[in-house]
Amino acid sequence: MTLQRFVDNALADHVPGRVVWVALSGGLDSSLLLHLVAPLARRRGIELRAVHVNHGLQAAAGGFETHCRELCQALAVPLSVAHVEVESEGRGLEAAAREARYRAFVETLSVGDRLWLAQHADDQVETFLLAALRGSGVRGLAGMPATRQWRGLRIERPWLTLPRSDLAREARHRGIAWCEDPSNQNLRHDRNFLRHRVTPRLAERWPRAADAVGRSVAHLQEADELLGELAEIDLARAGGDPERLPLTTLRTLTPSRLRLLVRHALQRQGLPAPPAKRLVELERQLGVSGGDRLPAIAWMGGEARIWRHHLFLMAPLVAIDLDWQRLWDGQSPLETPWGRHSWELRSSLHDAARPMLRVGLRRGGETMRLAGRGLRDIKRLFQEAGIPPWRRDRLPLVWQGEELVAVLGALTAEGWRQTALPIRPAAASARSEGDA
Repeated sequence: MTLQRFVDNALADHVPGRVVWVALSGGLDSSLLLHLVAPLARRRGIELRAVHVNHGLQAAAGGFETHCRELCQALAVPLSVAHVEVESEGRGLEAAAREARYRAFVETLSVGDRLWLAQHADDQVETFLLAALRGSGVRGLAGMPATRQWRGLRIERPWLTLPRSDLAREARHRGIAWCEDPSNQNLRHDRNFLRHRVTPRLAERWPRAADAVGRSVAHLQEADELLGELAEIDLARAGGDPERLPLTTLRTLTPSRLRLLVRHALQRQGLPAPPAKRLVELERQLGVSGGDRLPAIAWMGGEARIWRHHLFLMAPLVAIDLDWQRLWDGQSPLETPWGRHSWELRSSLHDAARPMLRVGLRRGGETMRLAGRGLRDIKRLFQEAGIPPWRRDRLPLVWQGEELVAVLGALTAEGWRQTALPIRPAAASARSEGDA
């Protein structure tokens, strides 16, 4: 099958009204992909766009962007360019660049759009080997999926089963120009070392190595799906809330199923799994905690606490400013330095009125008038409601004049009502997406 037919088949299941985006780096793979898909999408009446992410990490970045602009102009394909800042503090540069790239994709594309990445079989081999050398489990070894849903987008890799040699041969045959990234020759990067020193030797000894790895990856992806289904069953038994897991349920699980559930619950929240040592410490705490202590186990991007016979999994707590205040209309999502609160607050006594409200944080001694209960102390109400201590000082308190009328997401005063607003799908996977 020709590459053109391969791409055309990938377009065949397109949903009308959606946009197909090509992630265009300017390299051989993505430049060829855009060349092939542009006339085919036009023939099928499919809206095609390209997105280029400029990381600004090297002097050649401007040249890549210029090439992408000229290529898209020649092919009459609209191009969106995203300039991003890569913050690599506490992690590798490649991982930070990938995170910035995917953040740009989410900010540029619309929910339901298709994002095409030009990764191929050789990239899959490198991803598999890197995961194996890191000692990854099933999820890491499962590599890059050909298709997946992520934050409302459909991510696709149309030629993940094709070797790069096929793509290079086609690009040369068509006389396509592309940019060579000089950093790809830097052997200090693990992926480049594998690409230039390891995989060529493997191919010499095992010419079908890429096909064999592809089959193994397919088996691992199937196993990963089954493990995900098992974890979802255990999560349902634990109440279904990935942020709050009862110790009584966790202690009935084998160690391997416990670790699987913890990783799955974190993944559901878009949080990274803890490293092995932190996971071992978490297991130990689950075994010795009486349920009323507050041991906190933290790792890069995540945190676990035990309180009132429950395990709480969350993002790391951010320092708060007790003097923070702002005005709020009661109907827009409330943005705070510590997170977004998607609630609407109305007065049930004067429904048409929309008074401007003042929002601040707890200072101590606040009271609220509740229907049928009269004036009650906020501290005691928090205890009754089972709100963990670390959340109490971070919940926004809403005032009308001198009267406390609500604690968002927790308490509502007499004569008021609050309603949750719909939110956009959040990140739900921690799977590596390679070097797209």
